[in-house]
Amino acid sequence: TRLCTSLRLGDRHLATVEHLLAALAGTGITQAEIWLDAEEVPLLDGSALPWVEAIAEALPTDLGPRPPLPGLAEPITLQQGQGFVAALPSAELLLSAAIEFPQPAIGKQLFSIVLTPAAFVEQIAPARTFGFRDQVEMLLKAGLIKGGALDNALVCDGENWLNPPLRFVDEPVRHKLLDLIGDLALVGLPQAQVMAYRGSHALHTQLAAALHLKLTE
Repeated sequence: TRLCTSLRLGDRHLATVEHLLAALAGTGITQAEIWLDAEEVPLLDGSALPWVEAIAEALPTDLGPRPPLPGLAEPITLQQGQGFVAALPSAELLLSAAIEFPQPAIGKQLFSIVLTPAAFVEQIAPARTFGFRDQVEMLLKAGLIKGGALDNALVCDGENWLNPPLRFVDEPVRHKLLDLIGDLALVGLPQAQVMAYRGSHALHTQLAAALHLKLTE
């Protein structure tokens, strides 16, 4: 959907799955059983950190190194409006995201990381979702982020954040990477260099589908 990733499970839907999926994939979890009693995964503080902490408390079983996905043989590039995503052949999983907003509080940001569980937990998991005052009002009217407001998302009002301080100077672009990881987790993190410029859940999931086709041909 426009503002989150939603799964169709038979005749049911489950919304806002990206942060939980990012926490599982980012920490190397390959098998998990998840029970929910609602149509939306809890947003918590807007980041993946509470899920990372819950995973640690669950004492996951070490199944050893997981077999890597096949390497990408040729580039994949997708574009939607001014945004694009690209996956290139690489010996390691290198993720990059760039964002550009007219709001002075955000502006232009770029962040890259070679993804490992330790790097994910330290540099990506704490980054919270962000949005704008009108988006928050729209989500609440749509019945999402129930009970949510300034305690589970960074909210920008143009030149300022309504609920500082930020956890990172570039927290918005780090959260874009978190979303990218969660959306790619739908098919498995590839051995590739992945770049998202002005990414969105729509672009991320289109890339995931394209990767799945390429890697299972």
